[in-house]
Amino acid sequence: MTADISALDLEEAGAVLAAEAARFASFGWMRGTSGNLSVVLSRDPLRLAVTASGRDKGELTASDVVLVDGRGAAVRGGRPSAEAALHARVAALTGAGAVVHVHTVASVAMGRRAPGGIVLRDLEILKGVGQPAHDVDVLLPVIANSQDMTELGDRLEAARSPRMPAVVVAGHGLYVWGADPRQARHHTEVVEWLLELELTGR
Repeated sequence: MTADISALDLEEAGAVLAAEAARFASFGWMRGTSGNLSVVLSRDPLRLAVTASGRDKGELTASDVVLVDGRGAAVRGGRPSAEAALHARVAALTGAGAVVHVHTVASVAMGRRAPGGIVLRDLEILKGVGQPAHDVDVLLPVIANSQDMTELGDRLEAARSPRMPAVVVAGHGLYVWGADPRQARHHTEVVEWLLELELTGR
């Protein structure tokens, strides 16, 4: 992949992200302008399409997207989410092709209840994040929040588990990733289900 990204490429990525955002907003996971999504458009140099800041996530259009670099700075378009730098960090660190950030009640509540991380096992749905359904502990890390994206990225890098394509940010929400927007969506839905189960089960 190269950085030769056309306006059409960016618009197509924007359409995909708008559709994904509408889906998450319909679940109540991206209320108002909260949350953000990204998709990698180039690896060398790293370029991502990120949802624009301050937009209602249930009403995004294909043009509500910003092209950012590996530091999360805008290359083309308007103002990206303040968390674009963390999306870029996750993409570089994990090799993910898409990153989802949602503000769910279950993720915030469980981040408070289990600040050391959430251990999951013996659940069939763990197969949805590529893990065995039985006899293996799978850690969903929880990290402290920060308004400094470099600091938050350092915490994510230190805490992330190779078994889990997600991290809970305490008092904030959930970051999830996948090879592409569809896999990132599936991972998000699975992890949120697990969080809801933990929340109700306790």
